[in-house]
Amino acid sequence: MSHIPERKEKDCLNCGTIVQGRYCQKCGQENVEPKETFWHMFTHFFYDITHFDSSFFHTVHHLVFKPGFLSKEYMLGRRKIYLHPVRMYVFTSAMFFLLFFSFFQPKEAVKLNVNDPISREKRIELINDLNRELKKDTTDAEIKNNLIWLKDTSKRVTNLDAAKMENADFKLLNITGKHYSSFDEYDSVQSTLPARERHGWFMRLLVKREIALNNKYNDDSESALHGFTEYIMHKLPYLLFISLPFFALLLKLVYFRRKQFFYADHGVFTIHLYVFTFLMLLLIFLTGKIQEATGQILEFVVLVLFLLLYFYLYKAMRKFYGQRRAKTFIKFILVSFFSIIMFSILLILFLLFSVFTF
Repeated sequence: MSHIPERKEKDCLNCGTIVQGRYCQKCGQENVEPKETFWHMFTHFFYDITHFDSSFFHTVHHLVFKPGFLSKEYMLGRRKIYLHPVRMYVFTSAMFFLLFFSFFQPKEAVKLNVNDPISREKRIELINDLNRELKKDTTDAEIKNNLIWLKDTSKRVTNLDAAKMENADFKLLNITGKHYSSFDEYDSVQSTLPARERHGWFMRLLVKREIALNNKYNDDSESALHGFTEYIMHKLPYLLFISLPFFALLLKLVYFRRKQFFYADHGVFTIHLYVFTFLMLLLIFLTGKIQEATGQILEFVVLVLFLLLYFYLYKAMRKFYGQRRAKTFIKFILVSFFSIIMFSILLILFLLFSVFTF
């Protein structure tokens, strides 16, 4: 309720209905004076923000510490004091991906040309990064040897090294194992083959996409892979959003005999589960960052957080659907197993779609 004076007239300014109280019973607008001071406007904004914050943190508290409780409350109609599930999902997912893309950007591959002079600090950084990637302890002697090699900018890559690099090189797409520089070249090769050995429509589509991407990036596999990875990461919100109704459908099939639960009820349960997953993933990524910065071994913490996700799912199912532990555990196994299959199929389709839209 705002602190703006109530109008003496009882006709709603929004819809014209005669108002019985302070709020219109038809459209819900507050029947207050339309003229307001800047102070009233500011305080109204402040009340809205603090109300959202209090609702959000109150809802998150129940979401984290009482698995399945919020979904049960929503199903029973007790919704006023909690944030709406859809609004909470949009807010939480937006914050999650904002933080994710701000702090967990994929690193672009560093290209080192032996002819380019680089500083001593850069050499040390490159060597240490390489050894960290290989999970190998570097001795002072190894660092010294590597520095000597990098310092000699006149050193050239030998034929053996070049052969190894060529064999190790890869393209974003390499379906046939052959390199075609243009569509015309590929069509010409296909026309010379017997009909039974020619590619089908789907394979032709993939190969032509391969040609287009390789030409776009001038056969620079590192830049192509970096761009493709970044593209996929920015499309992850869509994948998770699309998977939400499928997960709700999976719950509907597992609990098909519980007629009191409608598909929308399973959807609300799934939304709350996804919101909790976003919060746990932030903790997992944060743990990884702490490990990277401090060098401490925190894999056990990450493992515990992942296991906590599954434990939370079991507890939420037990609370929301109200079945015995044995039944809930069996259905928990079924949901976990089929959800892995579902996400795998969606991921494959998502990657194929990304290849054609990248």
